[in-house]
Amino acid sequence: MSIRVVLVDPKHPGNIGAVARAMKNMGLTQLHLVRPKAFPDAEATARASGADDVLDSARVHEEFEDAIADCGLVIGTSARQRHLTFDLVEPRECAHLVAEAAQVGNVALVFGSEKYGLLNVELARCHRLVTIPTAGDYASLNLAMAVQVITYEILLATRPGAPVPPPPDVPFATGREMELLYEHFERVLEEVEFRDRTGGGQLMARIRRLFNRARLDQNEMNILRGILTAVQARRRVAGSKSQRGDG
Repeated sequence: MSIRVVLVDPKHPGNIGAVARAMKNMGLTQLHLVRPKAFPDAEATARASGADDVLDSARVHEEFEDAIADCGLVIGTSARQRHLTFDLVEPRECAHLVAEAAQVGNVALVFGSEKYGLLNVELARCHRLVTIPTAGDYASLNLAMAVQVITYEILLATRPGAPVPPPPDVPFATGREMELLYEHFERVLEEVEFRDRTGGGQLMARIRRLFNRARLDQNEMNILRGILTAVQARRRVAGSKSQRGDG
């Protein structure tokens, strides 16, 4: 099982330690930190309360994309929706998605900074968005509390004897592979002079949302890349014939 917790822009080292403790309680050890304000730090070690091994093996990244590059399922966390509609799941459903995907590839659970949460550009790279139901209108949870709730559900869904869905036949496309697909898509759209009619320059954001919702496997991603390459080849041939005719 390969499940990682990714903290993006954590500001307080004590929260990093508390997250490490919550993870170890639930049997998870892979902690990835994106631009932590202070790490390593004595406060993180103190708050980890014995989960020093999780802190010691934590990986630090400068870019969010690097933390999820080899993950086939990326689940972001948020207390609210942004201007784009995301596929929302609750922690129990999230845990079943994780239990399925972790059988064939890496899974990332992504948590934003304590003050701002995840930015839209980060949410756009997530396949699903998980939200923790709370009573009334007060939905503010401490970072470690949120990690504890979600990882507890994952423990229940993956512990021995739990009914685990059959693994996918083909691994999901990784975050890096999907970024290459989006870059390829954007190049082809420019080459065929496809106009963005979404208003506000939202075309690529909506294409990302479409494919994130579909959760492409590697075969499907390769088919799409092949189609895009074929379009480019036909366009080059057509352009060459046009130039010969003009001569």
